[in-house]
Amino acid sequence: MTLSRRGLLGLAGAAGALGVAGAAAPGAEAGAVADRVRTGFERLAADGYDVLAGQRVGVVTNPTGITADARHLVDVLHADRGVDLVAVFGPEHGFRGTAQAGGSEGAGRDPATGLPVYDTYDKSGQRLADVFTAAGIDTVVFDVQDVGARFYTYIWTLYDCMRAAALAGKAVVVLDRPNPVGGRRAAGPVLQRPYASFVGREPIALAHGMTAGELALLFNGEFLAGSPARLRVVGMSGWRRESFFGATGLPWVPPSPNMPTPDTALAYAGTCLFEGTNLSEGRGTTTPFEVLGAEGLDRRWAEAANGLGLGGVWFREAYFTPSFSKYAGKVCGGVRLIVHDREAFDPVRAGIGLLVTARRTWSGFAWRADRWIDRLTGSDRVRLMVDAGAGVEEIAGDWAAGLARFEAVRGRYLLY
Repeated sequence: MTLSRRGLLGLAGAAGALGVAGAAAPGAEAGAVADRVRTGFERLAADGYDVLAGQRVGVVTNPTGITADARHLVDVLHADRGVDLVAVFGPEHGFRGTAQAGGSEGAGRDPATGLPVYDTYDKSGQRLADVFTAAGIDTVVFDVQDVGARFYTYIWTLYDCMRAAALAGKAVVVLDRPNPVGGRRAAGPVLQRPYASFVGREPIALAHGMTAGELALLFNGEFLAGSPARLRVVGMSGWRRESFFGATGLPWVPPSPNMPTPDTALAYAGTCLFEGTNLSEGRGTTTPFEVLGAEGLDRRWAEAANGLGLGGVWFREAYFTPSFSKYAGKVCGGVRLIVHDREAFDPVRAGIGLLVTARRTWSGFAWRADRWIDRLTGSDRVRLMVDAGAGVEEIAGDWAAGLARFEAVRGRYLLY
C-alpha cells in the first residue's frame, strides 16, 4: 500500500509544527500493511518526490539506503528526471561501506553514477557546513539504517548534518527506517554532557528506542532549538514499536562491517561496552558483539554470568580466534550470548552483568587506559561502580532517575 500525494501532504499538514511528512499514527494501517513496512524512501517515491521538487539534492547514505527490492536509492534518484541529485555524502565506514570502525572512504566519485562523493566523517559545525556549500546543494537527504544504540555514530552524523545545514541555510529531509531492535522503551544510562563525543553528542539514553526520524525531531526540539534545522521527516507506514527487524519484511544490509545481522544489533547496545576494556568484543570473528573474551578466560565467566539470572539470555562458554583487532590470531576464552526471549532481553543490563562478572572472575580484567568506557556509558559512574563491586541492580538503579526524565522527553517525539 502507498499513499497518494494528497494523502502524504495531508499527513504532513496534520503533523503541523513537527514538520513530519507521512508519519503513521500509533496502530495505523495495522491490518492494511501486514506484509511489510514501507520506508520513508518508498513513501517519498510514491509521492513523486514532491518534497524535493525544484531543489538541488545531496544524499547522506551508505549501503543500507536501499529500496525494498534491494536497489540503492542513489541509483534510483539519479535515474529519475524528477530529482536533481548532485552529490552524495558518506558517513563513518563510507558511502560504499568498506572502511572499518573509526574510518571512512574519503572523497571521490561514485563509479555507478559519476556523482561526487564527499566525506562527512569527523566533520561538524562550520567545517561540515562548508562541505554542503561547496557541493552546491539546497537540501540534505538522510537515509541510513541505525541500530538503536547511542554510540552508533550514524545518529550523530544526522545531528551534525542538521547543525551544519542550519549554518549553511540548507533544508534537511530524513527518510525514516525501522529501529531493528524495536522501540518499546529506552534503556541504560543517559549521557552526561562533560562526556560528550562522536559516540554521544547529547544526553540521550544508551538504548534510545527511537527511529532516526524521531531522533531528528528530538534533536531539533531539544538540542538545536536556538538554531533549528529546516526539517522534514518522511515517516514509514506499517511499523510497530514492538517489532524486531525480522517482522518488517525488509532486506537486511549490514550497516557497518561488524554488524552482519539483526541479532548482532540486538546484543550491541550492551556488548559494545567491551570496547572500553581489554577484552575482545568479537571483532575479527563471524559473530562480533555476540562473542566476548580474552586469552586466559575460561568457563567460570559464563557460569558467573548465568548465575545473575538475567532475563531472556543464556551465556555459553565459548572459544574463538579473532582474525583482526584485539588478540588477532590468538585463542580467546569467553562467552557467547544466546538470546532465547527477545521481549525479556535487556542488552544494557546484560552488558553490565558481563562487565561485573568479568571483573570478578578474571584477574587480568582492565579498562582501556583512555577511559573509553566513560564515553560509551556517558559518564564515569558505571566504571567506578563496577570497580567498587556493585551489582547489576545497584548500577541500573543509579541511572534510573535520568532514564525516567529522558523517557518523558522522548515521548513527545514518537511518531509510531
